[in-house]
Amino acid sequence: MKITLLGAGAWGTALAIAFSGKHDVTLWSREEDVAVDLQKTRENHRFFPGYKLPESVVVSTDFDAAVATAELLIVATPIAGLRPTVERLAALGCKLPLLWVCKGFEANTGKLPHQVVAEVLGSNAVCGALSGPSFAEEVAAEQPTAVSLAANDPGFAREAARQLHTRRLRIYANDDLVGVEVGGAVKNVLAIATGVCDGLGLGLNSRAALMTRGLAEIARLGSALGAQRETFMGLAGMGDLILTCTGDLSRNRRVGLALAKNKTLPQILEELGHVAEGVYTAREVDRLATRLGVEMPISAAVAAVLDGRINAGEALERLMSRDPKEEAV
Repeated sequence: MKITLLGAGAWGTALAIAFSGKHDVTLWSREEDVAVDLQKTRENHRFFPGYKLPESVVVSTDFDAAVATAELLIVATPIAGLRPTVERLAALGCKLPLLWVCKGFEANTGKLPHQVVAEVLGSNAVCGALSGPSFAEEVAAEQPTAVSLAANDPGFAREAARQLHTRRLRIYANDDLVGVEVGGAVKNVLAIATGVCDGLGLGLNSRAALMTRGLAEIARLGSALGAQRETFMGLAGMGDLILTCTGDLSRNRRVGLALAKNKTLPQILEELGHVAEGVYTAREVDRLATRLGVEMPISAAVAAVLDGRINAGEALERLMSRDPKEEAV
């Protein structure tokens, strides 16, 4: 199959490496310097150093040409880049099936990725999300990984999962696109919370409590948006939550660790050097939960810390001082 990856950041580069042994892969870069670096050295020194891009992968900065040669498109930008990318596809009249690997709610609109795509390309566009417990570095290193592929067309989800499945990247088809997207979005917010917890030295008991109650928040919001609750017990829910909250490669967890040291958010993001989607998603989740009447105290506390309304220690006190209640999921 001919695959074009739109975006040459960490995930675009990692997936180009992962799929190159089985498919004809084109990697499109918006940044000319990144493309030149990849073409000359086969390494993405700016966004993904240390991993060699196979010679078979075509690197391009010509968006139209990269799309024209494809049978499947995969958007590998942060969620902020999703709308501009699909708008370019719409301008081309593109009807190709589309996947994305970004996770979160679009800033200001609060829309999930599939809602953005439907708004731009129309509700008949065949599309879906590739999501689950996966760090780009480990995918590129061919360490065993399992993820979910959810789409608005179950037949496409099954066929795409079969085609993209490799000996090191196991892909499960899923028909709950909303659930997979909500799980992938909110776990980033909760990873910031667990990073704060670890940074304050509160112990493993606290981390486990945060993750468990955080999973309940994910399920409550997902259910309110029409997701299937069982999705959150799978790869795109519990699996992704565990990885992002405990893995040292998690950017969102690192944000939480830095907040616990009373670093400012601009300072944290500058030191990070990459997008941490939970920073932007937290505000949208908090607004959406308020509008829908969904109780999400951990997510609300994270949003308050990120907005500078309270500090990390105050957020902990706010959560622990809540009235006792029956455990509910």
